[in-house]
Amino acid sequence: MTTALKIADILLILFATYMGIKQGWAMLVGKPAMIEMFRPWNLGRTAMVILGFFAVLSAVFILFPKTFLWGNYIAAAAILFIMMLQLQQRNLKGFAIEVPFFLLSLVILYLQHPLAKSE
Repeated sequence: MTTALKIADILLILFATYMGIKQGWAMLVGKPAMIEMFRPWNLGRTAMVILGFFAVLSAVFILFPKTFLWGNYIAAAAILFIMMLQLQQRNLKGFAIEVPFFLLSLVILYLQHPLAKSE
């Protein structure tokens, strides 16, 4: 992998980690914006905390080569779950907002972890 591609990959991983921790923490502490987002889906506080926990966990996992794959899988699954809930409520705008984050997980997976040993 070229140096420029590794730098881009590192920046994407850092961005995904930042967003995962930011959104996960907002779910964990029950910020009003998150409560409002989850209200139409009739998911309780416990479900929001569980999703927040997995968002933070996946963000941390993405940072390390040995857990990188699992972190991306968990993040993609959580995003797909939220996308499904958005579609269930026929909220296309909310669905469209989640698409770039799902694609980010796929791009990061494709590029692989920049510190992983190539075989």
